[in-house]
Amino acid sequence: MQKTALVTGATSGIGQATAFQLSKMGYELIITGRRAERLAALSAELAEQGTSCTSLCFDIQKKEAVDQAMDELGERLQQIDLLVNNAGLAATAEPIQSGDWNDWERMIDTNVKGLLTISRRIIPGMIERRSGHIVNVSSIAGKEAYANGNVYCATKHAVEALTKGMRIDLLPYGIKVSSISPGMVDTEFSLVRYHGDQQKADAVYQGLTPLAAEDIAEAIAFMVSRPPHVNVNDLLLMPTAQASAVYSHRE
Repeated sequence: MQKTALVTGATSGIGQATAFQLSKMGYELIITGRRAERLAALSAELAEQGTSCTSLCFDIQKKEAVDQAMDELGERLQQIDLLVNNAGLAATAEPIQSGDWNDWERMIDTNVKGLLTISRRIIPGMIERRSGHIVNVSSIAGKEAYANGNVYCATKHAVEALTKGMRIDLLPYGIKVSSISPGMVDTEFSLVRYHGDQQKADAVYQGLTPLAAEDIAEAIAFMVSRPPHVNVNDLLLMPTAQASAVYSHRE
């Protein structure tokens, strides 16, 4: 029987690469994102590859919009086998004393509350079927804090704690819960963090080879393809040139 996966934040980067990877694995897909044109283009491309794909356009920061989108799925909401909580962002790189409240709210509402809102709607169906897999996309920032990372690091530390709490709470129902924590990945991440400053974004990856979105997608594919008795609790994936959140080697 064909499995169904829901991937949040699928319009670019890791989410988009994961959607393509799961398509190759034969999943039926439900993809979500804020940018309607990108979502439609991705849905059309997946359909051309023979993948059954439903796209839901909403801002994960807004609970009412999330609930409305989930309601649109009807009975399919109860049949989701895999949830990839990928939607997330860093909205600033300022020290705590000069951080912007709006940036902080955006990160908390997306990285923590958005993950919770989606998960809360999908988990009951998994419990009823006593099967399912949730993969939360965390970060090296969830393992260790670094200068000017403050609130972003706090949100990813929260993802780590939520992943562990989910795994404990859902243990009696045979539901797998995993997290994947990438180091530097060359996506739109830094461009968003620096509010569209391409020069600052490019400087993040200068002198080294970062991970690509496809590297993370392939790792997620490995995690979700393990046999029923195996769960990858946590996977930390780094570029060879990066030893930690702070230490990297640049040529």
